[in-house]
Amino acid sequence: MNFQKAVFKRFRKNNYIYFIHPYLFTPSSLLKIGKFRTDSLHSKFMNIEKQRLLEDRERKKHWKKWGPYLTERQWGTVREDYSKDGSAWENVTHEDARSKAYRWGEEGIGGISDHKQKLCISWAFWNGKDPQIKERLFGLTGNQGNHGEDVKELYYYLDSTPTHSYMKMLYKYPQNEFPYGKLVDENRKRGKKEREYELIDTGIFDQDEYFDIFIEYAKNDAEDIVGKATIHNRGDKDAEIVVMPTIWFRKTWFTGHEPFLPKLSKVKKNRIKAFTPKNGNYFFTFEGKPKLKFCDNETNREKLYHIPNEKQYLKDAINDYVVDGNKTHLNPEHFGTKAAAIYKLIIPAKGSASVKFRMMHQQFDDATEHCESILATRKKDADDFYAQIQENIQEEELRQIQRQAFAGMMWGKQFYYYNVERWLDGDPGRYIPPVERKKGRNNHWRHLQNYDIISMPDKWEYPWYAAWDLAFHCIPIARIDPDFAKDQLILLLNEWYMHPNGQIPAYEWNFSDVNPPVHAYAVERVYQIDKKMNGGKGDQEFLERALHKLMLNFNWWVNRKDNDGKNLFEGGFLGLDNISLIDRSHAALYKGKLEQADATSWMAMFSLNLLRISLDLCEFNKVYQFTATKFLEHFLYIAGAMNNISGENISLWDDADNFFYDIFHLHGKDPKVMKVRSIVGIIPFFAVEPIREEMFENLPEFKKRMEFFMKEKPKLASLVTSWEQPGHDKRRLFALLRGHRMKSILQKMLDSDEFLSEYGIRSLSKYHEKNPYSMQINGDVSTISYIPGESDSLMFGGNSNWRGPIWFPINYLIIESLKRYDFYYGGEFSIEYPTGSGNFLTMDLIAKELSLRCMKIFMKDQNGHRPFNGDYKKMQEDPHFRDYILFYEYFHGDNGRGLGASHQTGWTGLVAEMIYKYSKDDSDKKYATPLFRI
Repeated sequence: MNFQKAVFKRFRKNNYIYFIHPYLFTPSSLLKIGKFRTDSLHSKFMNIEKQRLLEDRERKKHWKKWGPYLTERQWGTVREDYSKDGSAWENVTHEDARSKAYRWGEEGIGGISDHKQKLCISWAFWNGKDPQIKERLFGLTGNQGNHGEDVKELYYYLDSTPTHSYMKMLYKYPQNEFPYGKLVDENRKRGKKEREYELIDTGIFDQDEYFDIFIEYAKNDAEDIVGKATIHNRGDKDAEIVVMPTIWFRKTWFTGHEPFLPKLSKVKKNRIKAFTPKNGNYFFTFEGKPKLKFCDNETNREKLYHIPNEKQYLKDAINDYVVDGNKTHLNPEHFGTKAAAIYKLIIPAKGSASVKFRMMHQQFDDATEHCESILATRKKDADDFYAQIQENIQEEELRQIQRQAFAGMMWGKQFYYYNVERWLDGDPGRYIPPVERKKGRNNHWRHLQNYDIISMPDKWEYPWYAAWDLAFHCIPIARIDPDFAKDQLILLLNEWYMHPNGQIPAYEWNFSDVNPPVHAYAVERVYQIDKKMNGGKGDQEFLERALHKLMLNFNWWVNRKDNDGKNLFEGGFLGLDNISLIDRSHAALYKGKLEQADATSWMAMFSLNLLRISLDLCEFNKVYQFTATKFLEHFLYIAGAMNNISGENISLWDDADNFFYDIFHLHGKDPKVMKVRSIVGIIPFFAVEPIREEMFENLPEFKKRMEFFMKEKPKLASLVTSWEQPGHDKRRLFALLRGHRMKSILQKMLDSDEFLSEYGIRSLSKYHEKNPYSMQINGDVSTISYIPGESDSLMFGGNSNWRGPIWFPINYLIIESLKRYDFYYGGEFSIEYPTGSGNFLTMDLIAKELSLRCMKIFMKDQNGHRPFNGDYKKMQEDPHFRDYILFYEYFHGDNGRGLGASHQTGWTGLVAEMIYKYSKDDSDKKYATPLFRI
């Protein structure tokens, strides 16, 4: 019998998988040769992509060395800003970018690089009409857009494996002159109450006079890579395009760290050698007969600053040659640190053409002959990999959406380099930064040294990591690459990231800003997902290492954001932009102090997350039961504080409205309750943890202290839902919300006239559409009303809006919290859904319904339209648009239209996890303990 080719059924027992041949054995006969530990399953039973992941984990082969690590916008970033006033958007502009050699990173269209971004590869194009070649994506700065910064291009991430062995994206490039000026001028005219003016609004795609450019990469080996661009002419006339696969070295040689200058040189008519002393030679062989042109990755100082150039061959030389025929700054001897293979193509009407290259360490005359077979093989590997991931998803449409979501998260990786001390002080022997910056942005973060591949929120609009975004990214990523997910979570907890005081860096515009403390939640979820995938074996080292640093972060919150020691927290901004009547990060400017229902609830959730992690670690070492006790007690103190602030009989809970509100303490005046029905009042619902009673039986010290505490602090104990009454499967429930309060919150949340939209839970109640809330503070009147689309406020730049739209991270936490409550109730508790409908569902089924509402944003409706595309007929109906998904930052509260950053697949990629959970076999939906169930 050929064991490898036989079709086997799998049977799991006692952490072993048995492979049963259906024809040679009865169901009870076990083929012993097919018995393997599930955590060390032999590679021949894995698909090929999983073998690559295993080889990369075990450092047998560095499959992830090359990936989509270029950003899509390096200009306008804090790192490249060397101005006196910190005006990053104006210091290096899109217009400057083609002539400016960057200090901290590189950008490109559909680009890849090595993991240290020493050598970069990207694609540039020219339609013969633009004033410059298209080598970077265009967009508006934060000061140009009527709703802040925004990319004004159309591109889609279509596929990627975790090792980037196969990748694919689509870029739509107009054949007529790109409307740079029109986009800037029209958005400048528009106000905050008007929609953004997008590229498709210009009409440039109306006559189909554009190119669909599909960019693909495939790895024949870790450093044997094929690149291909297939250009489709969607118009009715032949069209000319210049295609330029471009290679360059990031400029590292001026810092003193690189003693040798790297070099690109022509070795044949269609071949370029890239040499560095450390990595040796890479040979790029280009199919056909392109023109190879060389220059250097050096700034054109004369053009940008009107001072003499230090170098003769400059970064913008290829642009000047292609657009104007100017050879002044090209190197006639065919070497340099930047080069392009230039193809001038005529694409027939409705036809296509392609450009291919292959990168290898060796030279072969027939290097490009096998490109197509390599691409086809790697594409099949990707299909096999995702077929296994999606084995429970029956609907093809959901598989397509999920796969594009995973693709966006994989393309969203970026090499991120930022040494704050070097940035503040300047490089030795180079331009010294303005003295003002030493007391300016991030001057308290001199320890911070970032030099890693990091998951980005959006590589154009947010080309820098954000702490709470990244935490959510890791949850769906763990389904396809748990190693990367775990590494990312640990990364932000390292000493060279986390501040010595315990704060996790927020984002480069201000590392000291505060994001919600969801890192522990993500650690716990990723641990459980990985454990399930690993046959029940948890990664103790990951969990233990994370816990130690998370406790430092917890202490930072307690010491810095609870100054009065009342267990009530002032998180400030917390990433929710304009959700409050006032700027929450600067409450002191209003001569007062803000006690936030959401900040306090996040800390209650943080406490329960650390409690859960501690109990998980007790599986390996029971000493962690003492840590569990500490966080249980802290959770209970927070619960008590939310109900009676400092003994003043003031509660964040309003008994009249049955909702949680923030409280503003004006100096010398009575506290004011800010009665805004926002997601702030729902966040207490997230602090919930059901735990099986048998866990306590194995932890005598934890049980003893818990029972003592409950007895000695009966008022606090009474705040914990049904503690004395075990739930389903002998579970005990820790939660901020008692039965009445939980029901009251759910009644509002599930009310279509308040929070419940056809597409998920809104961030602000629709009640405020007809009933705006106003408050007078120090003579000024502030008002908040329901705004389901773009922000009409300048607060935090006005590029995001939490006054009505739907946000995926919040919806995800609502769904997961419903499931956790249902673990306790065991399907015996139901609530009206929607409120007022007369229909009652269990919380688990409501979670499933809310998942479907979120998923519907991307699914076709009865008219074949996808809500995220809004009222754009071409995007809804054109076969070259309608099946490509954009995972926006947030979505219109009433119609599901995509808003904000168009490629924030990071946390909107949570839809991939929603699809996974929604599609899971009902037979797996037993009420097993959430300590072990995924």
